[in-house]
Amino acid sequence: MTAELVRGQNHPLPQTRLEIRISAGNPIVAGATLGDERGTVHGAEWVAHPASPQLAGIEVPKQAAAAHRLAVDLDAMPEHIHRVTVLLALPTGVGGPARFGAMAAPFVAVTGLDGTEIASYTITDLDSESAVAALELYRRQGAWKVRAIGQGYAGGLAAMLHDQGLAQGADLAARINEAVARGMARSVAQPPPRPEGDGRVRTAAAGGGTDPAPAQPQTPPQQSQGAPQQPQTPPQQSQGAPAAGGPISYQHPGRRTAAPPTPPPAAPPAAPGQPAQPVAGDASGWSMDERLYNQVWGMFEDLARTTAAYRSAVDFAESRMEQELDRVLSDPRTRVGPAADSARAEARAKHTDLVEQARTALDRDLAQLIAEAEVVEPALPYAYARWDSPVWQAYQVPMEVPMALRLGDLHLPERADLRIPMLVRLPLERGLWIDAGRSGSLDGPADSGELRRLAADTAVAIAARMLAVYPAGEFAVHVIDPAGSAAGSFAPLVGSGVLAEPPAAGAQGVSAVLAALTQRVDLVQMAIRSRATDALPPDMDTAERLLIVHDFPHGFDDRAVTQLRYLADEGPSVGVHLMMVADREDARAYGPVLDPLWRSLLRLTPVADDHLADPWVGHAWTYEPPMVPPGSQVLGQVLGEVGRAAQALRAARARESYGS
Repeated sequence: MTAELVRGQNHPLPQTRLEIRISAGNPIVAGATLGDERGTVHGAEWVAHPASPQLAGIEVPKQAAAAHRLAVDLDAMPEHIHRVTVLLALPTGVGGPARFGAMAAPFVAVTGLDGTEIASYTITDLDSESAVAALELYRRQGAWKVRAIGQGYAGGLAAMLHDQGLAQGADLAARINEAVARGMARSVAQPPPRPEGDGRVRTAAAGGGTDPAPAQPQTPPQQSQGAPQQPQTPPQQSQGAPAAGGPISYQHPGRRTAAPPTPPPAAPPAAPGQPAQPVAGDASGWSMDERLYNQVWGMFEDLARTTAAYRSAVDFAESRMEQELDRVLSDPRTRVGPAADSARAEARAKHTDLVEQARTALDRDLAQLIAEAEVVEPALPYAYARWDSPVWQAYQVPMEVPMALRLGDLHLPERADLRIPMLVRLPLERGLWIDAGRSGSLDGPADSGELRRLAADTAVAIAARMLAVYPAGEFAVHVIDPAGSAAGSFAPLVGSGVLAEPPAAGAQGVSAVLAALTQRVDLVQMAIRSRATDALPPDMDTAERLLIVHDFPHGFDDRAVTQLRYLADEGPSVGVHLMMVADREDARAYGPVLDPLWRSLLRLTPVADDHLADPWVGHAWTYEPPMVPPGSQVLGQVLGEVGRAAQALRAARARESYGS
């Protein structure tokens, strides 16, 4: 997937042999400078340009054109080269525009040798500039990355080269323009236009840039602990950084490229110069539930991208200030005195200005997202709603399964009060692990017993939400509580009659439940593989199953552990889902044997924890569990309704069986 960068944003490069493809509406000159670790260009021999198109590790075109390809081999770069800056300039004397503001915004893409895009950048907000530093490939801790620069220069090539430390920049710029004039620049047709978006009113990422094209359903936030990525999964466990060298997608995971037959509601007209008023359900979808689901994921993407742009812009501002300060300190003639003080003050002023610009853009986008959240949250159906939403007061057992379920909320530290619903697709494609330990939690009770109680309460709250969104008879819950230590937490499930059987206790109870569910998985898998589903026992209940395992590994022997791992791996494909409520430290005696089990489950926490990451930029998102508000009776009311519906269904089936 392509990373669509905005100004100041960076992206890891998964390979070292690359092409840089450039397209513009008019002929432009493309070149590159090689810089040391401070970005300084030490001479004309450090610049690849039409008059000298080849340097170690890079080759640029010899002519001006509307489309270019630059060949890059980062492995061939000398060790003292730490930065490769791609330069674009308007040629003189060829009859074209004299400034970038008078032509289409240049588009730059970093691709593999097979043409697969790795990162792209549309250079916007150019006006009087006739030269621009487009991209920067830079070495950081032994790995190469690309950063979108977009720094324009009204003084043209000479000013740009001089800014990179080349004293003879004016002479080299004259040589480049002369070589281009001799080459008689030719124009090459532009590539076909990129796909348009889905029409949703979107926030603009800090620093400018365009929204990515819509994508077919892909992978929302993912776990980076080694588990295989699966489509349609929720945020997954991370240490707060994207996997090294892995592709990052900045495209929204649930948008359709084709407009559905039912149009979303229209937004009211906006005042001149103001953003459009947000409307609930304005994303693409075949139903209101699908449109709201896609809109929530769109909000998640917007927040991830605009925050990434802000953080990258701040990082860029700090890096630039460090370069300018290093440049002052590296020259003994300018190290002290009024000139040095003035240079330091100017560098810090530029840094402050860039950070303030980035913060202004971030605040603008956050305000738009907050306004959208205030409209969307009250419109969410109960499958997507918080427990304190009024929609639960009118709850009735549904007739069909919704497309997704809310498992909590997500937020970033830049605006902790802006919470995005964490939606996962149904049926679950992987199990859940409610972590009862203190590993990584941001806040919570100091008492481990209280934390374990909160973990059990979280499991019950999630199980209740799952029971509430399935039609009667299509979802059943089993509980294993070997020591009965969570009897208080499981009381709402027991009292409402929604459990398929009482919580299993002791080693025998654990063995019986695991044996029954393992046999069920075996039978269904064999029937599916042999295409003989009609041969299943006629009395087999076809409802999906959720097994809640509390206080693992208490009460589990080696055989039970093997069965549990089997259910975690094979159960979801045949409708048997696992929810672990456990502290991983309690199972330390098993060593690495259980590592695949923990990695296969989506880790959630009963208290705020920042262990989740998105697949676009790897933000550390803070997860808030879906706890019932203190004193609220909504959990009992909902479970009571589910229990009555299940009881009525069993009675109807009994009458039918008696009548036959």
